[in-house]
Amino acid sequence: MIKTSGYAAFNSTGPLAPFEFTRREPKPNDILIEIDYCGVCHSDIHQVKNEWGNATFPMVPGHEIVGHVTKIGSNVSKFIVGDLAGVGCLVDSCRTCANCKEGFQQFCENGSVGTYNSLEKDGVTRTYGGYSKCIVVSEDFALKIPTNLDLKTVAPLLCAGITTYSPLRHWGVGPGQKVGVVGLGGLGHMAVKFAHSFGATVTVFSRSISKKEDALRLGASEMAITTNPEKILETHAGKFDFIIDTVSAPHDLNLYLQFLKRDGKMVLVGLPNVPPHIEVGNLIFGRKTLAGSLIGGIPETQEMLDYCGKHNIGCDIELIAPSRINEAFERTLNSDVKYRFVLDMKS
Repeated sequence: MIKTSGYAAFNSTGPLAPFEFTRREPKPNDILIEIDYCGVCHSDIHQVKNEWGNATFPMVPGHEIVGHVTKIGSNVSKFIVGDLAGVGCLVDSCRTCANCKEGFQQFCENGSVGTYNSLEKDGVTRTYGGYSKCIVVSEDFALKIPTNLDLKTVAPLLCAGITTYSPLRHWGVGPGQKVGVVGLGGLGHMAVKFAHSFGATVTVFSRSISKKEDALRLGASEMAITTNPEKILETHAGKFDFIIDTVSAPHDLNLYLQFLKRDGKMVLVGLPNVPPHIEVGNLIFGRKTLAGSLIGGIPETQEMLDYCGKHNIGCDIELIAPSRINEAFERTLNSDVKYRFVLDMKS
């Protein structure tokens, strides 16, 4: 076994603290990655606080992982020692169901294996995430990282990037379309970057007028402040082809459904812990679609990384030492980060 260390939550109410644990030695198809950077996702906070009801402790969060390959198994063909590699939200799946065979491992019919707070396919071994010095993973669930990008800005692409890229690509967002992005945080700022890159005209919906300059810098054409719903409804009703809602806090979806054109689509990627109320008439009158999307499979995540490499797209981040993780959680909850914390695991 490989001895390592990281930061863990030991219960749902206390702070994260240093934690020593072990990783398995690489099996024939595994690679060992020395972690350089790990992003801090809002879902890490949901998990640590057990807001989704499935937390197990001690928990080492982190599923936005980039680093260098330091050891490979005897059958590995995708990587060599020294390569850059990334790990996102998944480290395994059944690999045999229809969804896995089509590259949608996130929808594995037999249960995918999360990078942390999960059990390996043996049903016994727990997974620990990227708030740590190293990780061992099958090469099938590791991603090749473009070498031209600033590595620390790549880490959040493994969740925030693919979570927004996937629905924009799946529903065919492109030139000539008017796209709304609800919320300008870790997910929202990537949705703006991608939608703009795909040729769409982008409007950001936010409660924070202070984010207007950033919204325009990231690629939006305008920002609409949502503190006066009646006013923005007058301006934006029936104008949008596609809306991506990135907000994880409870909020009124019906307002944004009214912004859609006939046959418009609104996709949810945030996961509030309170079920929303939907006025069905907002869907029926206009033949509108309300859908959801969950990260992306391994092939699509690689596609996203390759696209980012080609178009020089990374996340806007604030780099911090791992010892400041509890501060990062608090500031994330207060929306006090532009736009993703990344832990410098080398420090």
